[in-house]
Amino acid sequence: MKLTCTQENFKKAIYSTERVVGKQITLPILENILLETDHGMLKISATNLEIGVFLKIGAKIEQEGAITVPAKLLSNFVNNLPSESTVSLEVKDQTLFIESGSSKAQIKGLGSQDFPIIPEMDGDFLFSLPAQETKEAIPKLSVCVSLDSSRPELTGFDVVLEKDVVRMAATDSFRLAEAIIELKKTGGQAYDLFLEKTNSVIVPLNTFLEVFRVIGNDTQEINVGIEESQIFFQVDNVRIVSRLINGKYPEYRQIIPQKFATKVLLEKDSALRAVKIAGVFTSNKTGEVMFNVNPVVNSVTVASRAEEVGENSTVLDAEIDGQAQEAVFNPKYMADGLGAIATPKFFLLMNSGASAAVIRMATDKKEEIPTYTYIIMPIKN
Repeated sequence: MKLTCTQENFKKAIYSTERVVGKQITLPILENILLETDHGMLKISATNLEIGVFLKIGAKIEQEGAITVPAKLLSNFVNNLPSESTVSLEVKDQTLFIESGSSKAQIKGLGSQDFPIIPEMDGDFLFSLPAQETKEAIPKLSVCVSLDSSRPELTGFDVVLEKDVVRMAATDSFRLAEAIIELKKTGGQAYDLFLEKTNSVIVPLNTFLEVFRVIGNDTQEINVGIEESQIFFQVDNVRIVSRLINGKYPEYRQIIPQKFATKVLLEKDSALRAVKIAGVFTSNKTGEVMFNVNPVVNSVTVASRAEEVGENSTVLDAEIDGQAQEAVFNPKYMADGLGAIATPKFFLLMNSGASAAVIRMATDKKEEIPTYTYIIMPIKN
């Protein structure tokens, strides 16, 4: 193999692929990135057998070929190159020779024949999602994903497809987040036919984190395809392929209350600060923060107390519609929910101190924004 490409494109390509590579004791080739010529372009691929990433960049190819080289070594070398216009690659005797400006390197590689095949899609993409909205939603959902491998269905996002929207949800059984994003059909009748077979899949958290990482500021849309037990994402020139998680996701929408006895409008920054301060004054074992909603004086008191630490309380101004409430929450879970709020004010919606509370963003006109919902279960005293 012998070719030349722009340094900028090569750097971006390595950045977009190398993160899926992990430490593989049993299969060393999975620590490598595959470089290969493909129809007049340079194709760069990486996989950990659960997620595969590849992309193609333009190149001036003098000789066809392929090689795999250690991902971390190649990434560290390329990222520290001084700015030059081009990079030259040449393979001789299972060694990759790289040259860019005054910098040269030789990297020992392995043959490409043992590199796992990353699946390609048989059909067309089913739908597309707005890239920036999706990028904004992913971290808001990620905080709720379970880390308990004994329930693998909770270690990913539940992706529920409807006629015009996709509902993505995550839960660890203590709190739940749901984001609603408009979709655009791209596969014609294929999308409707897919919905007749199934309308939901479970996508691993790490897959969405990779999607998040490669969405650029100028990325407009993400194309999505689902085939058999795999999901495909196309983000600009990057293709991400992932296995789906087997299992049935809980029917979470049943636990989202439709009516509330109390509706509280609060300032996000003030509430988040109060929760974090209260968290300092909680026992490491219990981690309990009390919310006392008082509609008579339109205030919410956020308080905590631990014998070995001390106590704290903060009174927040609020607009309250409904009855008084008192509930105890985990401060970390509450802080995670408030941290996901992207508006200056939010609604805290409650029915009792023993039932799920709901957090939603608020518009300037003091209306609920239904596209993001965070549900937190109280701690029962």
